[in-house]
Amino acid sequence: MVRGLVQGVGFRPFIHRLATGKGLPGEVINRSDGVLVTLDCDRQQAEQFAGEIRLKAPHAASIRSVEITPGEIGYYAGFSITASLDADNDVTEISPDIAVCDECLGDLESDAGRIDYPFINCTACGPRFSIIRALPYDRVNTTMAPFTMCPHCKAEYNDIADRRFHAQPVACNSCGPVYTLHEGGHTISGIQAILERIAWRLSSGFSVAIKSTGGYNLMCDALNEEAVACLRKKKQRDLKPFAVMFRDITTLKEYCFAGREEEVHLLSWRRPIVIIGSRIPLAPSVSSGLKTVGAMLPHMPFHHMLFRYVSTPAVVLTSGNLSDEPIITGDDEAIRSLMPVTGCVVSYNREISNRVDDSVIRIINGKTGMVRRARGFAPQPVEIACDAEGVLAAGAEQKNTLCIGKGKQALPGQFNGDVNNVATYDFYRETYTLYSSLFRFTPSYVVCDMHPGYLTSRLAGEILAELDVPLLKVQHHYAHAASVMAEHKLEGKVIGVIMDGTGYGTDGNIWGSEFLVASCHNFERFAHFDYMKMPGGDAAVREPWRMALSCLLSYFDNNFDCRSLRLFQSVDERKFSIVRSMIEQDINAPLTCGAGRFFDAVSALLMLCPETVFDSEAPMRLESAIAARTDEYYPFSSGETIGLGDMFRRIVFDLDRDDTSMIAIKFHNTIARIILDVCMKIKKETGLNRVVLSGGVFQNRYLLGKASTLLSERGFTVFTNHQVPANDGGISLGQLFLAAERRSSCA
Repeated sequence: MVRGLVQGVGFRPFIHRLATGKGLPGEVINRSDGVLVTLDCDRQQAEQFAGEIRLKAPHAASIRSVEITPGEIGYYAGFSITASLDADNDVTEISPDIAVCDECLGDLESDAGRIDYPFINCTACGPRFSIIRALPYDRVNTTMAPFTMCPHCKAEYNDIADRRFHAQPVACNSCGPVYTLHEGGHTISGIQAILERIAWRLSSGFSVAIKSTGGYNLMCDALNEEAVACLRKKKQRDLKPFAVMFRDITTLKEYCFAGREEEVHLLSWRRPIVIIGSRIPLAPSVSSGLKTVGAMLPHMPFHHMLFRYVSTPAVVLTSGNLSDEPIITGDDEAIRSLMPVTGCVVSYNREISNRVDDSVIRIINGKTGMVRRARGFAPQPVEIACDAEGVLAAGAEQKNTLCIGKGKQALPGQFNGDVNNVATYDFYRETYTLYSSLFRFTPSYVVCDMHPGYLTSRLAGEILAELDVPLLKVQHHYAHAASVMAEHKLEGKVIGVIMDGTGYGTDGNIWGSEFLVASCHNFERFAHFDYMKMPGGDAAVREPWRMALSCLLSYFDNNFDCRSLRLFQSVDERKFSIVRSMIEQDINAPLTCGAGRFFDAVSALLMLCPETVFDSEAPMRLESAIAARTDEYYPFSSGETIGLGDMFRRIVFDLDRDDTSMIAIKFHNTIARIILDVCMKIKKETGLNRVVLSGGVFQNRYLLGKASTLLSERGFTVFTNHQVPANDGGISLGQLFLAAERRSSCA
């Protein structure tokens, strides 16, 4: 039995070729729990065969285990592929969607029935997770079921020697899905006419909504500032950076700094968005002043075909949704909601079964840092050390994913977004229903964040009302630490350094700069940054100048004139006085030690981001400001509470002396030195030298790199998130791991 990602990746034809090449009779069967290979051979031949499976498996396959079981079998005249079987409650892995392969791209120009066919695919590529309805992965269980194969496609599908043997989405110009362009109350059919019209719209400065693998995308010319600015305004996207799809890797490297690791990911079958440095500027409104670009390459045949027609080397390709809502998948909804944005909607007549956005990664210290886990990664599992069967983890509220347990596998759901309104909560609930169905999952243990107001806890409440199962509430930052422990299968105690913007603490305050001594059983809070008042609560996140004022009022004496600083001269005097009174009189000013808020404050003081228009804008602009190079850092005091007063006093002193870049890098260096200093103290007291770094702040490339280097140089072993995001998208994995371990210890 072969278990792992072995369905929808051309695995059975691979096994057939391997067996027939060796002259071994037998059969291979897709089962809901894996792929069963039966061979008429001796033990030595079986072990050699198993070794070659691991060595030569298709590029998108992931072998988790190969089990050899001797036994009596019937007579086989040769080797065959047998119809799929259902195996009770066990399930195999479901393949993520796979970018079109080079062979299929070649067939676009040479295969008579598929010349310019925009849905071309084979056993090695094409849609998978986005079209599946149930296991096993057979055509009847996908949204390709309504499309009857023509004789030619059926012959290929049934020809064991063909590259499209049992490729479930197989189709051609005669029998497959088709695109339709909707514009001005009219429709255009025929792929050439559609591509020509899209090319005309892009060259004329217009935008288009296009149905992609897991939902709709919005597209315009990435070099046309007027077009990008117009799309941004109509989409209600404000200044959040847009992703950009480049014509090919050569073009991408002309515009961006792509190292070897970035190039490997950009060209991989997953085709994620990769955050990389900008070399030649695109339209200013693409990245809104940041020095990075979310770059990607074509992953659908349609994308490759489009670049034959368009003159621009790069197009904006952003999620097809309105602000704060899930990506749109339905054709009628797209026409209703996206037509006012773009004036043109390009759809196709195959249903998207499972909504899935584009994945986003960043390479830090040569390793993958996940920012958003979706297309190309979901629903692949994370292998963990404990039995998590039946555990449901609800996740956090922001950048949410949920996670379910099947044996020693954690299955994080695709990115759901911020679960803070009806639309995203419905998508969140939809994901739970989907995973329960696909993976035959019934919760026997539920875990959620301890925050009393999270909408994600509502799902936990619904399940508890329906099923009599235990509920565990886990502190936010403890779950962050546990997500790294789960990924790396760490046992015993570790030092946890968790930095983010917010998280409900056990003292009722807002945490986010946590130095923990943690195990799978409990945690101790060793140290944290100073608590600061957060005037107006969430308003202080939207207006970082408020946090700057709070820090200055805390760290400077009453004689200091805040209004003398350029930052506060730009703030309305009446508003300034109100916020100052809120801080001084403790009115609607909850306490926070969130590291993200200190990044906000410094970013505001440097006039990089006094007010934000998208999530994490202030810290992103602060990181982007780094151009100088130095190891200098500001003074600080450390104990149970880490004092940042000396740092802020020096920053204010430097405002008229150092340039913005120098202050920005010295601030980052200070945070890294604090991490080293506190970890050294924990090591001295406990003997621990394993450090886990997690939380959204560690998506900052410079900080994570600097902190990791300092720690490694002093003998610490550093672990970070790679399979799930360090931001709140990884929380559900940590929750699931802690619940599974807690259940195991209580058994």
